[in-house]
Amino acid sequence: MMEATVEAVRLLPSTDLPGYTFVPGSDTPHPIRDPRGHSYQRKSPPPRMLTPTNWAENRHYLLALDFFNHGFYWEAHEEWERLWRASGPDTAVGKFLKGLVKLSAAGVKVRENSIHGVRRHAASAGEVFADVAAEVGSEYFCGLEFTLLQFAADRAAQISYKERISSPHKPSRVFPFVLQTEPMPLA
Repeated sequence: MMEATVEAVRLLPSTDLPGYTFVPGSDTPHPIRDPRGHSYQRKSPPPRMLTPTNWAENRHYLLALDFFNHGFYWEAHEEWERLWRASGPDTAVGKFLKGLVKLSAAGVKVRENSIHGVRRHAASAGEVFADVAAEVGSEYFCGLEFTLLQFAADRAAQISYKERISSPHKPSRVFPFVLQTEPMPLA
């Protein structure tokens, strides 16, 4: 994890990012349901189950990290939720993904100008990461460091988002951190 002044490294540079990020309740077309949506009628294969050993080869996981790190919070949320269902919600990986889903939901709430929602989702993500860290007894999980994830969630919950986002659908990071894996995958 790094401060926002550092450019986020693309984990899947050969995959195009959408032209906009979806913000519920805005004038952006729903990516999947609206014929103008950036993913309308795109068929994505079901994700492979994420495991602590296959994370660096799991394209859905890496794409979700790219989405998150480049300000596509709704899209990251959707991708991690698909992985969560494939990996089993009651597994350690499922719980970990639930934390990432909540952290990306906090990013969506920033775009919706719902500070209460940001704080609620970010605080919940931090609690999930703490629980999973205690359960697995490891410093890193699926390439991410628990201490930094908890710091990121706490930071997201405490920032005062005073500036209203003028173009909520324009992808840009709203948090002062990126989620960087260790080691970097060879995607």
